[in-house]
Amino acid sequence: MNRTNMRALDNALEIKGDDDDGQAVVTKALNDFREAVETRLKAVETKTGDSVKLTERFDKFEAKFNRPSAANSNVPAADNDNDSLETKAFSMFARRGVERMGADEVKALTVSVDANGGYLAPETFGNEILKKLVEFSPIRQYAKVVPISAAEVKLPRRLTGTAGTWVAEIDDRTASGMTFEQATFTPYELATYTDVSTQLLEDNVYNLEGELQDDFAESFGKTEATAFVTGDGTGKPKGLLAATGIAEVKTGNAATLGTDPAATIIGMFHKVPSVIAQNGVWLMNRITLGALRTLKDGTGRFIMLDPITAGAPVTLLGRPIVEAVDMPDVAANAYPIMFGDLSGYRIVDRIGLSVMRDPFSLATKGQVRFHARKRVGGDITHADRFLKLKVSV
Repeated sequence: MNRTNMRALDNALEIKGDDDDGQAVVTKALNDFREAVETRLKAVETKTGDSVKLTERFDKFEAKFNRPSAANSNVPAADNDNDSLETKAFSMFARRGVERMGADEVKALTVSVDANGGYLAPETFGNEILKKLVEFSPIRQYAKVVPISAAEVKLPRRLTGTAGTWVAEIDDRTASGMTFEQATFTPYELATYTDVSTQLLEDNVYNLEGELQDDFAESFGKTEATAFVTGDGTGKPKGLLAATGIAEVKTGNAATLGTDPAATIIGMFHKVPSVIAQNGVWLMNRITLGALRTLKDGTGRFIMLDPITAGAPVTLLGRPIVEAVDMPDVAANAYPIMFGDLSGYRIVDRIGLSVMRDPFSLATKGQVRFHARKRVGGDITHADRFLKLKVSV
């Protein structure tokens, strides 16, 4: 019994008179003492519980710090607590395979079972791929991109519209109507694969996911870009140059831009309706772009201007120029320049980036093969929003 408790007992004894029953006094003092001790014990237990919780938190932190970054690796991993479960699952999938993943990680990685949907890259990984695709395929940056959930999608496309006519007060009105056709957008499969050594997957401590991003983005981007510009619609999207219904302007020369290319370009620009021209862009490759840099109008002003602010596009007659490596050079019967509103071209994404890990096909070579695929389609929705220049008499 400590001094504090002794003082409590003394005080309890002192407040009683000499006439009180001695046994009652002692009993009450003991009860008060017991209550005081129980109160102190509860306070100590509460503090002990907080200490245990704090110890558990430190133990978890230490476990995360000592967690290896790859199988059989003693190198501490970076703090990836801010990464999503999907991103962590994809990293584990790439390094070790689905067989060594937990149920929660597999659930985060898949759309359905492997036989039906395959394994999908996490959203952040797919977004990085799309950003890199823009470098190869500027069409995607300007076109209208929509996701679909079917094997194909059919959309009505208006060919002609109603026509209003002036009438007198009681004259008969003239009927008019709209005509439509049905445009079908079909996604096609785009695929590639890359091989990575098993030892690299086991020992890798740098950004393996970034390496896969670069590889897939380059192969997908180049192929997709070509299809959006020149694709014939057979097994691939239909490109801008292959689409039907787009009006054309001729250069007046069989193999060049003509004797007065500046006048031809200016005339082409003003053949497009104002509402379309306000949102229009020029599409050409870098060689054609170089050929137009020296062109001047009738007053001696350059029709092409470099940007005055960093990051702004080069403009031709006030409208941005989109460089597309897949546009043809100036040559006989080629279409080296196109102008229009690229929102009139629609891209349909059916399946985003899907990655399958194959550890068996190249097992004898100590390699793992990663198959990547996606399904995408594209076609013109509004041919009247475009105009193309043909090198022809």
